[in-house]
Amino acid sequence: MAIYRLLQHAAFDDSAVKVMTTAYEAVLWELGLADRSNPLTEIIAKKIIELAVDGERDPERLCELALQAIQADAANWTWPPDRQGARIVDKSKA
Repeated sequence: MAIYRLLQHAAFDDSAVKVMTTAYEAVLWELGLADRSNPLTEIIAKKIIELAVDGERDPERLCELALQAIQADAANWTWPPDRQGARIVDKSKA
């Protein structure tokens, strides 16, 4: 899973990792993402880590903030991902 891979070399204590993984799983559940190879899972993981770096340690709040950020960012994505690279293209950065 994306978040576990991204956290392998991160400098978070065990309780912070638990909070982030709990929030990550909650967001995936809320969005109905069962396929952990979906590119959106990495975007979610990075957003949760970013919010945790900023100091958020409540898993429910992390979930809520990540969902809000993803919904706000979704307007700039090309969806579905292209078949060649199976990726999300952020139109705001193109």
